Amino acid sequence: MPISPARVAAFEILHRVEHEDSYAAELLHATKYAKLTSADHGLATQLVMGVLRWRSLLDTRISAHSSQKLSRLDLEVLTALRISAYQLIFLDRVPRHAAVNESVELVKRARKGSAVPFANALLRKLAQETAGRPEMGTATDAAALSETSAHPLWLVGRWVQAFGLEPARKICEYDQQVPELSLRISNPAIEAELQGEGVTLGPGRILASARRVVSGDVTHTKSFRVGYVAIQDEASQLVALLVGRGSRMLDCCAAPGGKTRVLAQRNPSATIVAVELHPQRARLLRKLVRETNVQVVTADARNLPLNAQFDRVLVDVPCSGTGTLARNPEIKWRLRPGEDGSNLAELQRKQIEILQSAMQRVALGGKLVYSTCSLEPEENQQVIEKVLVANTGLRLVNCREELESLWREKELIWPDLDSLLSGPYLRTIPGVHPCDGFFAAILEKV
Repeated sequence: MPISPARVAAFEILHRVEHEDSYAAELLHATKYAKLTSADHGLATQLVMGVLRWRSLLDTRISAHSSQKLSRLDLEVLTALRISAYQLIFLDRVPRHAAVNESVELVKRARKGSAVPFANALLRKLAQETAGRPEMGTATDAAALSETSAHPLWLVGRWVQAFGLEPARKICEYDQQVPELSLRISNPAIEAELQGEGVTLGPGRILASARRVVSGDVTHTKSFRVGYVAIQDEASQLVALLVGRGSRMLDCCAAPGGKTRVLAQRNPSATIVAVELHPQRARLLRKLVRETNVQVVTADARNLPLNAQFDRVLVDVPCSGTGTLARNPEIKWRLRPGEDGSNLAELQRKQIEILQSAMQRVALGGKLVYSTCSLEPEENQQVIEKVLVANTGLRLVNCREELESLWREKELIWPDLDSLLSGPYLRTIPGVHPCDGFFAAILEKV
């Protein structure tokens, strides 16, 4: 029995995500899958992201019919079972026999012939189930929310403690949906060109300059290919706008370049240095950011090879990415809880090193914006608190000042400014706000 190209692609991508710690969003746009039809690429994307979003729930349903512990199954077999289980539970339009038979064929294709009878029997039992999709709205505590939303309990427990049960529910609900695609367009005339190529846009929800894709595939347009259009979450755009205006600007950890581009377009006469550690990502940054006032430097932000001082600095550090789980669901299965040796402890050490290095390049009276796309306090306010204790020449600036300035300029259009703040910090929460979860703090050299 032939297997659809979409299911083959989904199987290969999911296997690499699990086996190589690759990222699904990048693999889905790899050259290898560029020849898939639009329908096949759409189904492959739905299968990959669906399995990653609902992995723990799928495993629970599979385990109920398995004679073996899932930890003892070959990864190829488990991946095929998850693909079928996702279709059976979530995709009403996919024939149940196709969901079962093609996953069995995937097991054969992976040369796991001895597991074929096991997979066939299990999936046929699963296909007879009548249990529907989980209801997150009925969860009354972190444990129930974790189970129904397919999030690790330790992560949900942290969010309930930090934000409350209802905001935590909104975060989980947002993570399990396909997020809206937000754009930043360099020239208003480009909107008409996109319309002509079948892309319908709507206004931004937070920023006047942002646009939302209502329908169409922007990645197949000429404007996207030549760099006139950038896909960028509205919270990410807002962080870049917080940096303000200056004459000499530094962007640490700059790739993929969305924020660098905002800085360059908002400050066309400024000199902007964009630093990126990895040479390949630095080359991609140079392709995306074509503004002539940007200089790309390949270097480690913890040891900047620069002597100049800058009046504006952006430090968007590498982080856990827990504010972006709707786009990168694999992250929630990779993070480790605990303090000593956890992902968060390792990341915090690196974040503090980067921030302290960047502060050496801020001119007297200059400002630095520290940001993450994380919801975790270890990467956010705790980093700022530790750096402030070690550096008496810094002042924490209330983000409200910049937000109010953006409101007066009619750039910020979100009506509830208070909801964007957590004390002196910018704090966007997925589901509470229609965007990724970002944190930002503004520090001034005094």
